[in-house]
Amino acid sequence: NPGYYDIIGEDVSVWHVPNDVQLQKWSNSTILRYHTETKFLKDSGGNLYHLFKKYPVQFGLGECNKDVGPSSPVVYDTGSNETTKNFYGPDVRDQFEPGFVTFRVFNEEKAAMAMCSGIKPTGCHTEYYCIGGGGHFPEEAPRQCGDFTGFDWNGYGTHTGESASKAITEASVLILYR
Repeated sequence: NPGYYDIIGEDVSVWHVPNDVQLQKWSNSTILRYHTETKFLKDSGGNLYHLFKKYPVQFGLGECNKDVGPSSPVVYDTGSNETTKNFYGPDVRDQFEPGFVTFRVFNEEKAAMAMCSGIKPTGCHTEYYCIGGGGHFPEEAPRQCGDFTGFDWNGYGTHTGESASKAITEASVLILYR
């Protein structure tokens, strides 16, 4: 999509929209919607294409809590720190700080995740609350795959243990430049 690399922006807006919602209802149906106001993209080439060139999402290129890409505080349009935190599994809520968007993080096994939506990780099990991946997730391979790698660790949508809620798991994530 040319929008990924041709559009230049300073910030992002992120919308989590339930999967079966029609386009004209997206704005009013988001379960989580926020934007940044720090102009963090300016330091990374103005878009996600250049950001991920600078901070590649690839297994083994970094370590947890050490080789992290940019993290920016967010302003909520829908949701709050508390609702964001509660979308994720109860056993991992102490592993992140809500109120941020963070790009390119690594988990304990050095697997890379592209984005942590609405949060800044403080722990090393990012597969339970960050999305997008760099291909290889060694823990219990091939159990973790796709963009929501460990969201279903204790059952799909069960919202127990490390498993995220069904609402956040079944929402499309739209990333818009501002």
